[in-house]
Amino acid sequence: MDVVALLTSAGINIAICVVLLSLYSILRKQPSNVSVYFTRRLVSEPVKRNEPFCFERFVPSASWVMRAWLATDEEILAVGGVDAVVFMRIVVFSIRVFIIAAMICIFLVLPVNYYGQEEMLHKQIHAESLEVFTIGNVKEGSKWLWAHCLALYVISCSACVLLYFEYKSITKMRLAHITGSPPNPSHFTVLVRGIPWSPDHSYSDSVEKFFSTYYPASYVSHQMVYQAGTVDKLMKDAEKMYRMLKTIEPQCKMRSMPCCLCGGMTHSFKVLNNEAESVKSKTSVDGLQPTQREKECPAAFVFFRTRYAAVVAAQVLQSSNPMLWVTQLAPEPDDVYWKFMNRLVTGYLPSVILILFLYTVPPTMMLFSTMEGNVSRSERKRSACIKVLYFTIWNVFFVNVLSGSVIRQLSVFSSVRDIPIQLAKAVPTQATFFTTYVLSSGWASLSCEVIQLFALLCNVFRKFILRIEDDPSNCALTFPHHTEIPRLLLFGLIGFTCSVMAPLILPFLLVYFFLAFLVYRNQILHVYVSKYESGGKFWPIVHNTTIFSLVLTQIIALGVFGIKRSPVASGFTIPLILFTLLFNEYCRQRFSPVFKRSPAQVLIEMDRQDEQWGRVDEIYNQFRSAYCQAPLFSLDLSTAGSTGHHKDKKSSQDPESLNPVGRSSHF
Repeated sequence: MDVVALLTSAGINIAICVVLLSLYSILRKQPSNVSVYFTRRLVSEPVKRNEPFCFERFVPSASWVMRAWLATDEEILAVGGVDAVVFMRIVVFSIRVFIIAAMICIFLVLPVNYYGQEEMLHKQIHAESLEVFTIGNVKEGSKWLWAHCLALYVISCSACVLLYFEYKSITKMRLAHITGSPPNPSHFTVLVRGIPWSPDHSYSDSVEKFFSTYYPASYVSHQMVYQAGTVDKLMKDAEKMYRMLKTIEPQCKMRSMPCCLCGGMTHSFKVLNNEAESVKSKTSVDGLQPTQREKECPAAFVFFRTRYAAVVAAQVLQSSNPMLWVTQLAPEPDDVYWKFMNRLVTGYLPSVILILFLYTVPPTMMLFSTMEGNVSRSERKRSACIKVLYFTIWNVFFVNVLSGSVIRQLSVFSSVRDIPIQLAKAVPTQATFFTTYVLSSGWASLSCEVIQLFALLCNVFRKFILRIEDDPSNCALTFPHHTEIPRLLLFGLIGFTCSVMAPLILPFLLVYFFLAFLVYRNQILHVYVSKYESGGKFWPIVHNTTIFSLVLTQIIALGVFGIKRSPVASGFTIPLILFTLLFNEYCRQRFSPVFKRSPAQVLIEMDRQDEQWGRVDEIYNQFRSAYCQAPLFSLDLSTAGSTGHHKDKKSSQDPESLNPVGRSSHF
């Protein structure tokens, strides 16, 4: 590919992005698409909007760009929580580090690459192949290779400095989240799995006896986890069907329009609220299952008097058999993933399968994470994020790099020393592919993200075919961290490895990150709803992957300098690799423990504040209602605002109470 072909490809992709973004600016103004592009506001404060027809609604505008650009971190934090801020910090970090890389590589490395061969001086740039802009065009033994070594030092040191300050800032943010969050039942709750079976006692009796004996001063009570069988699934389906019918009922009251589901006229359709209560009483699990004991799983939520006691109980080994009485801090009530709650050992098998057969897609990675027995949605998504990251780095980067030199020739590395040499030969030749990959996959993915094509089609089908009114609870989506974080980190890996080898990719990469900054901010402010909070636990994944990218870049550069017979540049690269690894070890010791464990000093101070403010009894009253498996005990079909006796008012009626929403934006 030559320069003209690259510019043509860039122009086509720019035109596609402009068309899609302009179409988005029009679609978001239409009242019928409010549930697609302003889902978060509809969930927080349901409103109905009836606007008269006006020509302005069909004219593209950049108002959403300015809104996303001017939004502050405080607004992002109020709307999406710490996880949303951490995600945006990934984008900001990438913009900063690649601005530095672009400045030094475009103005220093790129001319050296182009004029690396004397016979290339008289040729015209527009007719050149892109390979002349890579380090492969520099002749062996050239003294100008010091420019590449200098650029490598600047990029690596800048990335490490920025990583340090980001890690430090996000660590403070996580501590502030822990100390500033209101009392939550998850702070006092420990999830116990692997409860030993006894023929003389039920699981509940075993839990009561065990924790009353070994934690007599801090143990309060416990809540068992029950099996979810076929009847429970039917109860959930009945509840969904009832809600859908209640939504359709106002539509069916129109005299001239037939019902979309029953096929008859509107007067033949009626919902009986009294019968709903009858169904609720007749389909009780207690009445259908033989005994309460047979429904118990070997898992329970155990409640303690203080946060510190819960942390201690969660981190110590409870018995001589590490597979019994396995404890961990409980997730937030809205974050509980009930379906694999009682699994413990099955988590080891998917990791082995993943290593042996790493050829799949993100939904399958999410399935693997589900099979691991993660008890919270955030942990399940975090686990899937790591798996998708492994897949994308291997499938997109290494397979494409090595397919042209190693796999195609059916050769293998004879020793570890051959790895830098093989990568050094392959990466510069694949620079054209990665440049076009950024243009097509990167820019296109952001355009598809902002326009929400699937949600838009579903909205059209629901409104104009089924004639169902908007239900914000059904339209609400959580942010897909497990797909978007690996995508950002993959482009970061490509940027680091190609910055010194083929710097022409950097301007296109910067455009991607700037567009990502606007698109993701817009989606967090208006589309995605935060249902749970991990407190920034995704950042260590970002840090470790960035360090891996830096070390890989340095190893590739070491191999290139060896091929180009530059012992000085090779000698200076080795200390840089050691420095990067030492920096990573320092960050691992300094910041990483805060993301794994909560500091005892902070927890004890929070416990003392609860005692001083008299909130202890209020917290204890929330325990049992917070982790109750609602679908197992009531259908909750009444529409008069009444909930089951087991539900807590704050946790069941106000799903946003644990995730404060900032001020609403106009749309």
